[in-house]
Amino acid sequence: MTETYDLFQQGRRHLRSGMAAQATVPLEKAKRREPRSRSIREALGIAYFRIGRWAEAEAEFRALVELSPSDEFAHYALGRALVNQGRRREATPHIKLARSLRPRPLGADSLE
Repeated sequence: MTETYDLFQQGRRHLRSGMAAQATVPLEKAKRREPRSRSIREALGIAYFRIGRWAEAEAEFRALVELSPSDEFAHYALGRALVNQGRRREATPHIKLARSLRPRPLGADSLE
């Protein structure tokens, strides 16, 4: 049986290789085993974001915000997922909070 960590690493390799859709498979399996893992949920959220599955990305980033309310990336990524769904008003507080938590510019490098 594949270990959760191996599934996570496989998903990350796919993300680094530009294969976000393929990354979702091992990351979803890893999430089922470790639903409170921030690393797994962040990677899965990024994978969903990169393939335009905005609602799923929103769910993962929202879970990250719940697990770690001071995580600036989680707020920023949640805001971006909401904007991409046309929900700018709902996104604004998350983006503002992300900026206040990290005064230096937040880049979208990990999302794109």
